Amino acid sequence: MRVRLGTFAAVTLAVCFTMLGIGTADAQLPPMSSLMMDAGSGQILYAQNADQPRYPASLTKLMTLYMLFEALRDHRITLNQLMPVSAHSASVEPVKLGVPAGGRLSVEEAILAMVTLSANDAATAAGEFLAGGDETRFGALMTLKAHTLGMDDTVFRNASGLPDPAQVTTAHDLALLARRLIQDFPEDYHYFSTPSFLFHGRVIFNHDNLLKSYPGADGMKTGYTNAAGHNLVTSAVRGGVRLLGVVMAAPSNGYRDRQMAGMLNAGFATELGPATALAAATAAAAARAAQARAGTGPVVPVEATLPNGQRQVGSEVGLAARSVPDWSLDLGSYPNKASAYRALHIGVRTAGGGVMHLAAARIRSHLRWHAWIAEVSPARARSTCSAMNHYGRSCVAIRPYNGRELAER
Repeated sequence: MRVRLGTFAAVTLAVCFTMLGIGTADAQLPPMSSLMMDAGSGQILYAQNADQPRYPASLTKLMTLYMLFEALRDHRITLNQLMPVSAHSASVEPVKLGVPAGGRLSVEEAILAMVTLSANDAATAAGEFLAGGDETRFGALMTLKAHTLGMDDTVFRNASGLPDPAQVTTAHDLALLARRLIQDFPEDYHYFSTPSFLFHGRVIFNHDNLLKSYPGADGMKTGYTNAAGHNLVTSAVRGGVRLLGVVMAAPSNGYRDRQMAGMLNAGFATELGPATALAAATAAAAARAAQARAGTGPVVPVEATLPNGQRQVGSEVGLAARSVPDWSLDLGSYPNKASAYRALHIGVRTAGGGVMHLAAARIRSHLRWHAWIAEVSPARARSTCSAMNHYGRSCVAIRPYNGRELAER
């Protein structure tokens, strides 16, 4: 048993997952596997059938990408280097770019094709390229690399994830791989959030729905075969905390996405619960406070009931208010007030205005400061978070609070 949460947190997560309907589904598939990990510490927050063998399907491409990124880092290949497309690579089905045998594909095009379209011909060509033209040898190299990463229950046979009864992994092993992709190749991780790319005159869109629908999601990979079911690895960041989720053997894309979103929601509630509750209360109070302010307002106390039943008081720091409340910017939690203020001032300058909020809460005996900017126009909220995320700063654009979370990446 790898779960290392305290009893209360584990019970809370279990209740959340039960309410969300997380469990097994299609009788023709094995029981669904799922796991959630704190990417920073490696702590496993939730696991269900996480060590049971499952077919990875196109999640296999995460290891193919790891091998490509490693070769790039070691200067064995370059992004613009052209890879030959063999007759075998060109023949794989069903999802592919359609490069004919004898054609060529750049390393970067292969990366983008695997991340967005999950193109099997791109993955096969990359595997052959890295293994001297032999995909079978590449499968052995993938397996060896997996074992050096601690993925002891994983065996790879091909670069794409096309069906092979000997190609198996576990939700736990895939979480380890996802974490290592983020840690080992921070300069390449941005590829996983690519919404689309242009290939030979056509736009190829990313299959990962959570990139568009889940606040804070910034990548990883989808996968599907009849035998594997619907698989997904997702990374999401909120309040300075990155969580990694794995769902395998789900009966449909929609079911899989709902499972992942529910699992991440429960995880963030556990990891950031008190600060998140105060931030939400602060945002809800922004409209009321704005009506009472003219120009620069006084400090307005904000009181919230936290998940543990205690009541804590934060404070709102007022700037020039807009007449109509709009969107908000969640800038995350910080270990001290100075860091939170710095994030607030950067956010206000980037957004061109807004109402700053600061809320304090204790999380696991540590005092954290949650920074929030209210009353920002939708366009400004999106552009501000895009700019701040580009420079590595935490920012999630939040629509006006109405009792349920409405946020954009």
